[in-house]
Amino acid sequence: MAAGWLRHLAGDDVDVFSGGSEPASDINPVAVAAMDEVGIDIRSASPQRWTEQVIRAADVVITMGCGDTCPVFPGRRYEDWALTDPAGQPIEVVRDVRDEIARRVRELMTSLGIPG
Repeated sequence: MAAGWLRHLAGDDVDVFSGGSEPASDINPVAVAAMDEVGIDIRSASPQRWTEQVIRAADVVITMGCGDTCPVFPGRRYEDWALTDPAGQPIEVVRDVRDEIARRVRELMTSLGIPG
């Protein structure tokens, strides 16, 4: 959802990579539905495992509770966003997570000087 928000808000001003330390096999259909409600289509997203190449290419790495399993490289800005995991949650909970992610993405963009 964070990658969907950032692509939607920043457009071509940023390169967005999405991944995880232990990604699910499929995208969460409830997250897809929640994002559809705000006009953002994330259907084509697929869970990816973090790679060293992606982390090294990033200026900012946002983690969501992966702890010691996330790769850490000097010179990168890291933020850990403690959020409710939307997996297995009803749409009402996922909407709240979606909205909190949107707020945090907007704050991140502001801190980076990215218009949106």
